[in-house]
Amino acid sequence: MSHLIALAGNQNCGKTTLFNALTGSNQHVGNFPGVTVDRKDGEIRGQKNTLVTDLPGIYSMSPYSSEEIVTRNFVLNEHPRGIINIVDATNIERNLYLTMQLMELDVPMVLALNMMDEVRENGGSVLVNQMEERLGIPVIPISAAKNEGIDELVAHAVHVAKYQEKPGRKDFCEANDHGGAVHRALHAIMHLIEDHAARADIPVRFAASKLAEGDALILEQLALDENEKEMLEHIVCQMETERGLDRAAAIADMRFNFIEKVCRETVVKPKESREHVRSTKIDRVLTGKYTALPCFAGIMAAVFFLTFHVIGASLQSVLEVLIGKLTELVDSAMTAWGVNPVLHSLVIDGIFNGVGSVLSFLPIIVTLFFFLSILEDSGYMARVAFVMDKLLRKIGLSGRSFVPMLVGFGCSVPAIMATRTLSSNRDRKMTILLTPFMSCSAKIPIYTLFAAAFFPGHELLVMLALYFGGILVGILVALVLKNTAFKGNPVPFVMELPNYRFPSAKSVVLLMWEKAKDFLTRAFTVIFMATVIIWFMQTFDTRLNVVENSADSILAALGRLVSPIFAPLGFGDWRMVTALVSGFTAKEAVVSTFGVILGVSTEQLGIALHSLFTTASAASFLAFCLLYTPCVAAVSTIKTELKSGWKTVGIVFAQCLVAWLAAFMVYHVGLLLT
Repeated sequence: MSHLIALAGNQNCGKTTLFNALTGSNQHVGNFPGVTVDRKDGEIRGQKNTLVTDLPGIYSMSPYSSEEIVTRNFVLNEHPRGIINIVDATNIERNLYLTMQLMELDVPMVLALNMMDEVRENGGSVLVNQMEERLGIPVIPISAAKNEGIDELVAHAVHVAKYQEKPGRKDFCEANDHGGAVHRALHAIMHLIEDHAARADIPVRFAASKLAEGDALILEQLALDENEKEMLEHIVCQMETERGLDRAAAIADMRFNFIEKVCRETVVKPKESREHVRSTKIDRVLTGKYTALPCFAGIMAAVFFLTFHVIGASLQSVLEVLIGKLTELVDSAMTAWGVNPVLHSLVIDGIFNGVGSVLSFLPIIVTLFFFLSILEDSGYMARVAFVMDKLLRKIGLSGRSFVPMLVGFGCSVPAIMATRTLSSNRDRKMTILLTPFMSCSAKIPIYTLFAAAFFPGHELLVMLALYFGGILVGILVALVLKNTAFKGNPVPFVMELPNYRFPSAKSVVLLMWEKAKDFLTRAFTVIFMATVIIWFMQTFDTRLNVVENSADSILAALGRLVSPIFAPLGFGDWRMVTALVSGFTAKEAVVSTFGVILGVSTEQLGIALHSLFTTASAASFLAFCLLYTPCVAAVSTIKTELKSGWKTVGIVFAQCLVAWLAAFMVYHVGLLLT
């Protein structure tokens, strides 16, 4: 018999780190909220048939966000055999609020006190035995990051799951607390709904506290009749009158009173940690009123400089030379063996010049994500979301929307999926619309190629202009949406800033490996297929005869059909248009398509582009590539998230229209300046 154990906790409490320690799973660990978007499962190491599910980070079981609903539905509907509740031992009072609600679910449970090493280092301690006695559940001190206490935690979790040892305490209200108003109300509700809760398979104590808070979803699930609903309302109104607080505040106050008593008896608070003192000093600059945005811009500029001018550029040059030498070697060998010219062309012009031109950008991408992972793992990215909240509110979004948008600079697919963490449906849809304007890493090969070819010595400025240009266009589109299709206010944004920490080498390496693996997978699957198709269409005419001039090919004929649309933008040549169309499969394919069409090596591609583009048309082309529809994978994800094909088509059309208008302006301004 297999055991399913749920892993639940607040955001930034080390939940994903613990999941990795339990399962050995190579998952990315970040410091900003929303890192756990989907359900993640893994088998606990050394425990056959024991699965653990990493649930989204939440602060309560109230139905205010999609994460909270997902978590409580999982526990109620999938009936895990046990729960591991991980809490931040440096902030027990806030974390125990969720613990109490989990205990009300009446599922076997273990409390994992994470970051106990930090508590001890700062002179604090927890009386574990006394806390166990007060809560009625096993309490295990651990350090997930240092792999301390994990074996003991697993042993207790497996034990309570196997023998179904449920929490010894589920009633947290006191009969003499403020006249017993909350106590009487909760117990009256429990008696009223007992039969309904049993039929709905919802723990009666949990259901009662949720009803007292005004939880509409639980009320619907219980299916009370009108008389019972009236009685419920009378009970709650009487509680509000006697307690002098509204229903939600009264229940929250009851829970915090219990937490205060538990902590008073069991927790020796540590002095302010060195990490927190250091973080406070750093935040005076990095999150200061006047310094936050300049610091963010400066940090990103430094990242781009090191990536595109120093480290990444140097490694790219080395890889380009190696790919060029390998291409020459294969070319000479095939010539010496007298290989069929068509096959020869496929291998050299199609595969090596196409895929090879994309592969050369691997060092750039890996270097960029090396720096971004350091920023993320250090805790800085959480600050960026905090800083951006005020600005995003002006365009109709909360700071929480910045997290998916930030992920969008890596890849639009996980960024769009990350919108699931947004509690507001309005914010979610609006963020999905805006995220593709954030320049994904797949476009880096295009930017690098054109910046080096047409703007030598100014590559950094071009990169910054493109990235911030995408952000600016996103802001303008957001302002339009805010006053048209998405009227209303964004939901409040609440988050806790983690202390700055030295980045984990493992996390950094894992993220770099994930990006490199993803890039290589795309290079040898989607881009490879796109390259072969482009080569075929360029090599043959409509009667499948080999053409001597690519202008007579199938590719040229198709390109000429749509090229008039792009003529006002400065790139009406069928070869330019074809490259853009291929970018719909994967943005890197734009570069590989040019390599195939022009029939040149990676090293010569930049020079060859001067036969197609002027400086003004190159700038226009970059602007269009920045803003037009994302790849087919991202479009498919948008369709999945919005559950509408027509809305997805509308988004694709709207993005292409915005890209066309922006490129038109860039081209004509460029003509005036050159």
